[in-house]
Amino acid sequence: MTLLALKLILAHFLGDFVFQPVHWVDDKLEKKWKSKYLYWHIGVHLLALLLLLQFQHLGIIAIIIISHYLIDLGKLAFTNEKNYRWLFALDQVLHIGVLIAIIQWVSPFEFDFQSILGEANLLLFTFLVFVTYVSGIIMRMLLAPYVAEVLKDDTEEGGSLKNAGKYIGMLERLFVFGFILLNQWAAIGLLIAAKSVFRFGDLNKGKNRKLTEYVLIGTLLSFGLAILTGMLYNHLTEIV
Repeated sequence: MTLLALKLILAHFLGDFVFQPVHWVDDKLEKKWKSKYLYWHIGVHLLALLLLLQFQHLGIIAIIIISHYLIDLGKLAFTNEKNYRWLFALDQVLHIGVLIAIIQWVSPFEFDFQSILGEANLLLFTFLVFVTYVSGIIMRMLLAPYVAEVLKDDTEEGGSLKNAGKYIGMLERLFVFGFILLNQWAAIGLLIAAKSVFRFGDLNKGKNRKLTEYVLIGTLLSFGLAILTGMLYNHLTEIV
């Protein structure tokens, strides 16, 4: 079952990502079902499946190819500038869902939801939610008194990507949390140094002391919350 699953997933990755140039995607979005690259794309999937499955399981291959074509047609029919990211995600979920259904049909397996929702997994999920979203809100509340003053005095040219700071903070806290779980404290120092290098030029150029202090407070809060969260998680896992 595992070998079949790996082959099907690898064939999907090769067909949908590795061997699908950007101009194929653009042409499909423009011409929909009339695009020749839609059929080239399906052909690549067919070839990958035939080679990886060594020309066996032809019925399975037929089901995957037909379902892949129909799912892609539906995505192309409804895609626009506003929903393309959501439809991309839905497209991938449907493709992987078909593969899981086929694997279940060929070699039935059981999901142990009780173990998935066990104490250890729920503890990890709770701490991941805290270190990403909850910590961000706590930081926003703590920094709220300084936001208006910093923005008023910030004379830097250019702007910032929408929600960039939010996602940067979430990612850095996830990295710190992961490093603590792996007991790689030195990596946290490298992460702090890397962020300092990237931010130093902007802060130095802007010559805005309040902005510098604001960024420093935010960085220390972010790393501090992530470190405390990781240490608390490690402590609780020893108890559990």
